[in-house]
Amino acid sequence: AKKICNLSGFDKVLPMNTGADAVETAIKAARRWGYRNKCIPKDKAEIIVSKDNFHGRTTTICGFSTDEDYKDDFGPFDGSFRTIPFGDPESLQKAITPNTCAYITEPIQGETGIIIPPKGWLKEIQRICKENNILLILDEIQSGLGRTGKNFAFDHEIDKPDGLILGKALGGGIYPVSAFLSDDRVMQYLTPGSHGSTFGGNPLAAAIAIEALNILEDSNLAQNSAELGTYLKEKLEDLNSPYITEIRGIGLWIGIDIDTSQVHPKTLCEELKNVGILCKDTHDKTIRFAPPLTIKRSDIEWALEKIKEVLCK
Repeated sequence: AKKICNLSGFDKVLPMNTGADAVETAIKAARRWGYRNKCIPKDKAEIIVSKDNFHGRTTTICGFSTDEDYKDDFGPFDGSFRTIPFGDPESLQKAITPNTCAYITEPIQGETGIIIPPKGWLKEIQRICKENNILLILDEIQSGLGRTGKNFAFDHEIDKPDGLILGKALGGGIYPVSAFLSDDRVMQYLTPGSHGSTFGGNPLAAAIAIEALNILEDSNLAQNSAELGTYLKEKLEDLNSPYITEIRGIGLWIGIDIDTSQVHPKTLCEELKNVGILCKDTHDKTIRFAPPLTIKRSDIEWALEKIKEVLCK
């Protein structure tokens, strides 16, 4: 707990297992804070979320997804979530009501194809949340722990949000570890018995998480991500591939939009797999690259040759 709190700047951490567990924890913490601090009427708390979000696959989380495939035949769903366009501060301002307790969003949308909001968006939504006394909770399950070239994606614009959700890399890729982090003013309301997990924070998980954080710091993986991610993106932009329509990226996290009138991204991903490159297609138009943060420049040079074979044929 001390290790991740020192790195992130928060007072408390509540360890869980999967990313969805941590998101559910954030929802419970936000609602309880809303009732006990903001005095929202019982069972009326509202949470604002972003369109095209991806926060997990529990029924509560599926209920506020805007992807119908995630919701198909899993209803009925919780109706206390309001959806706004991602990257639009004005929509956030308009969506807030006296019963709003939090805005939960990814700072960069990974599942949708590495969607990066306009510069200044995060700082502006933080201002709006503070002025309206609602919590800003960031889901950095995908974007956190070095992926974007900083320890956390929020480090690019703000000091810290009111709450932070972590997972994936926290387990070093070998064990399920996740966490919700916040300060005492929020965490104080999660009293003994109000929340828990059979395996959350178990000794093995904690030891792995501590070592993953040690490696992140000792090996300067965020800096490696920033430097090699910039290099990779520049080289991809130089390919002049007939298939590529747009490239977005930050750190070692890059989305390439494909002209689907020529080829489907999944087909290209399968061809890349056959030459040794693992990547993923998403939303029928994008290929996502998320190489390991430990990658070396020589590895990227090798990968670029393989990518060129497939995307420039």
